[in-house]
Amino acid sequence: MRALLCLVAACTLPIASQAAELQARVDRNALAVGEIVELTLESDDPILFGRPDLTPLEEQFEILDTRLLTRQGDDDEPGNLNSRLVIGLQPRVAGQLQIPSLQIGEARSPAIVLQVSEARPVAAEHALAPVFVDAQLDQDSVYVQAQAILTLSVYHSLALYDDSRLSPLEIAEARVEPLGPQRTYETLIGGVRHGVIETRYALFPQRSGELTIPALLFSATALDPDAASQQPFGPRSGRPVEVRSPPLTLRVKPKPADYPAGAPWLPARVLNLSEHWSPEPDQVQVGESLTRSLLIRAEGLASSQLPLLETPVQERWLRRYPEQPRLSNRNGAFGLIGSREESSALVPTVAGRIELPALEVVWWNTVEDRLMHSRLPARSLEVADNPALVVDATPVMPSTPVAVGVRLWPWQLATAIFALTTLLGFGLWWRARRLPAVIRAAVSGPSPRTLQDDLRRACQSNDPHATRQALDAWARQQPETLADMAARYVPLSDALDGLNGALYSETGHSWQGEALWQAVGSLPPAHHLANGEPPSGSLPPLYPR
Repeated sequence: MRALLCLVAACTLPIASQAAELQARVDRNALAVGEIVELTLESDDPILFGRPDLTPLEEQFEILDTRLLTRQGDDDEPGNLNSRLVIGLQPRVAGQLQIPSLQIGEARSPAIVLQVSEARPVAAEHALAPVFVDAQLDQDSVYVQAQAILTLSVYHSLALYDDSRLSPLEIAEARVEPLGPQRTYETLIGGVRHGVIETRYALFPQRSGELTIPALLFSATALDPDAASQQPFGPRSGRPVEVRSPPLTLRVKPKPADYPAGAPWLPARVLNLSEHWSPEPDQVQVGESLTRSLLIRAEGLASSQLPLLETPVQERWLRRYPEQPRLSNRNGAFGLIGSREESSALVPTVAGRIELPALEVVWWNTVEDRLMHSRLPARSLEVADNPALVVDATPVMPSTPVAVGVRLWPWQLATAIFALTTLLGFGLWWRARRLPAVIRAAVSGPSPRTLQDDLRRACQSNDPHATRQALDAWARQQPETLADMAARYVPLSDALDGLNGALYSETGHSWQGEALWQAVGSLPPAHHLANGEPPSGSLPPLYPR
């Protein structure tokens, strides 16, 4: 029995150790030498306790302090407490540093990679001040309309209330874009721990020359430590603090002389072009709709600075129905990332190969300081005939082959049949001369008045699909085709173009049928029909030209 219990315990111990997970996270992954990063270790195992061996951290980090925080578990059961170990670390060197895996019991934490940059210099007159503001630019000079990043850091060795405020940054000759919310962390200056409130801006100068960045005012209420010690349980008093950031000057260079004159000026770190099709244009038929989305994304430019992606198409072979462009901006590690997406519905009108030209955007690489080209290659669309849009022609009966023989009676029989059919045709023609020129046949189906009422109701309901069906039914009762009517009456042709555009684009819900109904109601009579010319009997094409 004892051996059985030992075996069960030996089997369950590995399972328990595998179930325990030691989670590790940091408050940020990018910092500078001298700044403090907080490493938090937490486990979901309530029986896991103890402190890890921090010796592997001492080679690249200085361990400042450790704090053990305990809170109630998520299930709110009594006695179920979760513990977190918070470790303050200060990098010793710059570069890509790794927080190694730490172990508590049988559980190990994952390794974490940090990007540590060189320490930012702090002026000597500010090092001893309890509160001061530091302002820095990521570069001393930029091209006109290119991005420069301004970083404002408020250092305070005093405890501040939550009423701190930084005056807005306004520059008349530059466009200012905030880069995300404020960021807070801690750093050591001269052995004194300071809290840091960091704010970043993207600046886009609008003219060349020198750009002056004004000083900004930071105001807050600092906690008075003497008053707090005298009244530990009473209201805490404070004193107002106001400090200003140093003004800066940015040198703005003009557009390079070798940049193409006709191209839009695009100074960026990175610029990419891409396209997306829905569905994929591997096999498309006449009348089917394809959606082509073109995306331009630039790092270091706002979306409003990105150009229109012009894609010329030949309207004779391909109808294009563009949508409104979608613009977006987001914050990245190197500032603003702007994107512009343009989508268009493409409807081929003829079968065959349709060539879409290549698309190229010229831009200036601000990192390598040279001219660059981003290009989408040309594309070919293989368009097949659509059987649903082809009008069936009257079938022609094949002639019966006549065997060649030595006997003459087959030829005599054929001659007799030909003579009889000729006489029969002559007799029918003679009889037809005595009949009226036009015999009106009884019209089956709905009356023209009913079809016109159906068309009016469909137009007034602004339903493009119902309007198209009612329009086809009404046109079949007319003495001429819909294409002929559109060719001689311009308002009807424009209204039909609007209807076709609504049928093959995503904006069909906004189509208004009043213009089509007015064009049908004001259609003038055809002059050639008044002279007795016969109307054509073909159905109206789906895309009148």
